[in-house]
Amino acid sequence: MSTGISMVCVDEIIDSYGAQRHYLIAIMQDIQAEYKYLDPIVLERIAEKLNIGVAKVYSVATFYENFSLEAKGKYIIKVCDGTACHVRKSEPIYKALRAYLGLEGKQKTSADRLFTLETVACLGACSLAPAMTVNDEVYAKMTPETAVELIEKLKRKEEFENA
Repeated sequence: MSTGISMVCVDEIIDSYGAQRHYLIAIMQDIQAEYKYLDPIVLERIAEKLNIGVAKVYSVATFYENFSLEAKGKYIIKVCDGTACHVRKSEPIYKALRAYLGLEGKQKTSADRLFTLETVACLGACSLAPAMTVNDEVYAKMTPETAVELIEKLKRKEEFENA
């Protein structure tokens, strides 16, 4: 399968919960933890194995903000846009990262599939504003320049590891 998703792995996750309907959210969380998103083919498999409608599975996947139906990058960048971060200029950070990553329109993931850029309402790090996270590691008092430098550093690391 070109998506890189193993249905054997998906089935193992579902079976680890006894294929019980009341574990739907936990099953979806585990599958997303494994693949960083919920592919439509996976949602169909979950519905089939739990003997529930595909619409029910989709409604859960789209209701909860933490579920993603789009493939995400290896590095998930979250720029805080809460009040403290916003007044301390988090928006220019977000715009600089979008430009650096070449994101257009509603695109959130870079073409090389390394980075996904999102905004969040609050990271709970108001005293560190403006803040952002990369894979849940908090970076404080960012500027557009320091944010881009951080992403450049991660890109160099990837290039070195894959050389």
